Amino acid sequence: METGARTYLERQFSLTGKAALVTGASGGIGRAFAAALAGAGARVCVHGRSRERLRETESLIAEAGGETVSFTAELSDVESCRELVDLTHETLGGLDILVNTAGMNRRKPIEQVTQDDFDTVIAANLRSALFVSQAAYPIMKAAGGGKVVHVGSVTSNYGLGGVATYGMSKSALAHLTRSMAVEWAADGIQVNCLAPGFILTPLTEEPIWGDASRSSWLLARIPAKRPGRPEELVGALLFLVAPGSSYLTGQTLFVDGGFTAGGWWRDGDG
Repeated sequence: METGARTYLERQFSLTGKAALVTGASGGIGRAFAAALAGAGARVCVHGRSRERLRETESLIAEAGGETVSFTAELSDVESCRELVDLTHETLGGLDILVNTAGMNRRKPIEQVTQDDFDTVIAANLRSALFVSQAAYPIMKAAGGGKVVHVGSVTSNYGLGGVATYGMSKSALAHLTRSMAVEWAADGIQVNCLAPGFILTPLTEEPIWGDASRSSWLLARIPAKRPGRPEELVGALLFLVAPGSSYLTGQTLFVDGGFTAGGWWRDGDG
């Protein structure tokens, strides 16, 4: 029975032999995702803007016995997105899994948002996901299927101060997920969105968790009473990209310590 159970789990959740691309893998959530995919048996291409930080990701994967390559790219235009996918395909010999983690934020009140702020955030969070996925589509279609995961955010569901442009980009990403899922389902491609809650990473440590008033406000509304860790998102990612989720597509999965389940409100708020 034990052997049969292990065989079933391996068939449903093993990524052995799969080729994966993770954008934004030079640190934080993207790095945790790349390491997890490699640990599950995938060959992984990691993307980022910093060669030095990508080497750290490569070292982490190598120490765990995984196989990886890395490419730097800005993903600032359509051609750079296509080049990244082509390089991944040529180097790994395929592309079965795409995880669009690349993104950024500029925290400002709405009245202070500039056109450059808007264009930069939308390009990093939304446009890159669209055009990297578009470049991956014919490869996955020709192979008979694939998995695309966009990394969203709880800000796609809630209006929070200082993150209007970021929240807009993530809301649009959730819609893009649904549209891609509908259009590509017949090609065997599942497209889902993994939406983290408030995660402790190098990028959020100072602006969120280093701000006493902001962090206390959030902790009062997160039922788990703490920020999440990048590694706590890994289980959800592996489920979304595994063979066992082959009938799940077009969904946004929140991993947020209960925030969207009702932690937004506390006594006295409503």
